[in-house]
Order: sequence, then C-alpha cells, then structure tokens
Amino acid sequence: MSTLTKSNHMGRKISRIRELKDMKQEALAQAMGTNQQTVSILENSEDIDDEKLAEVAKALGVSVEAIKNFSDEGVINYFNSFNNFNDNSSLNSQCTFNPLDKLMESVDENKKLYERLLKSEQDKVEYLEKLLKAK
Repeated sequence: MSTLTKSNHMGRKISRIRELKDMKQEALAQAMGTNQQTVSILENSEDIDDEKLAEVAKALGVSVEAIKNFSDEGVINYFNSFNNFNDNSSLNSQCTFNPLDKLMESVDENKKLYERLLKSEQDKVEYLEKLLKAK
C-alpha cells in the first residue's frame, strides 16, 4: 500500500480525529444517531460520500475540509509550531509595573481602611459612654 493511498483513506482520517478528540466509536455513533457497528464500518471505508462526511464532521465538531486534509504529519507540525516551554522567551513577558510596589500600595490602603474603622469604633464608644453618663 503506498503512502498516497494511506493518506487518502477517509475512514482512517475519521478514526484518527475521533481518537485525538478522545472519543469512542460509541460516542461518535450516538452523536450521529447511529450505532457503533456503523461507525466501525465507516472507519474501515476508504471512500465516504460527501453527505455522510458532512454528518461525521458535524458530530466530531470539525469541518469537512479538516477531515479531507487531515494528516498525522500536519498534527505533529501543528504542535511543534508552539514555542518550546523550556525556552524562556515565551515566559519573558514584561511587567509595566513593579509587583512589589503594587503590593505595598495594597498594604497602605488596608492600613488606612483599618485606621478609619478603628476611629469609627472609638467614636461609637465615646458616644455610648456619653449616653451612659447622661442617665
């Protein structure tokens, strides 16, 4: 079997997409309103008519073109196109502020709020003491 024949096997492409989506044949069958045996037969078919392909694509949540153009190499290239996470360049986002300054601003703000609360409580105590002396 040549690689050209293998890459155009529609059933195999559907199977690989289904597997990449971590979906079992039963789940795909249910989404299509059919049974697992039908999906199995479909995945073993080299050619699939456009109407059935559209139905499968909808159930898988992909486009018909995605199924027709699918290749394992394409998937590998897609994932390899992301930056290597060991490369610090992807993690080097520049902050426009100093995080410690922001933290200290927050501490100062909390301190001011606490002082206002304390003053309010002291005023309340003074008022209550005044009421008690008046009786």
